[in-house]
Amino acid sequence: MEKEKINQLFENLHGTFDIEAPKEGHKQRFFDKLHEANGLVSIQKKKNPWLKPLSLVASVAILFTVGIGIYNSNPTINQQIAEIAPEVSNTQYYFASLIEEQVKQLESESTPETQQIIADTMIQLKKLEASYSMLEDDLLKGGNSKLILSAMITNFQTRIGLLQDVLNQIETIKTINNNTNENNYII
Repeated sequence: MEKEKINQLFENLHGTFDIEAPKEGHKQRFFDKLHEANGLVSIQKKKNPWLKPLSLVASVAILFTVGIGIYNSNPTINQQIAEIAPEVSNTQYYFASLIEEQVKQLESESTPETQQIIADTMIQLKKLEASYSMLEDDLLKGGNSKLILSAMITNFQTRIGLLQDVLNQIETIKTINNNTNENNYII
């Protein structure tokens, strides 16, 4: 009997039901009213509608940047040469440090009498360095590696020999100047 009453009630109310969706924020307003009625205070952060799209764009930008970094990470010439001939990198480091030390010593010996010879020496060193760079390129292009490696070592030895010769010449110039100065004072 009661089932029939309920069915009849629904039939009588047919078409009067609210079937539309509630407005946005309905749930939050309902909970706010409920908490007010119970004396509770709700602290609800407002959601930023841009937060999800911005985080998505930032993630894509980071992935894109990392991908480009990995894709474009070309090894340097020294790294490529070290792959071809590992012993070259050690030799190159040794010779380069020795040359750098001698260049510093040469520059510290600069005086008006030696200035021109030092400048000429630096020009010759630049030419030898350019020649060395061409040898590196030839090695990377797949030339005769033994011959090129030998030429690279000879280039370093030539630079060291040049620097030693110039340092000896500067010592000679200094000795001549000292002797000349001593002779001028004795007379």
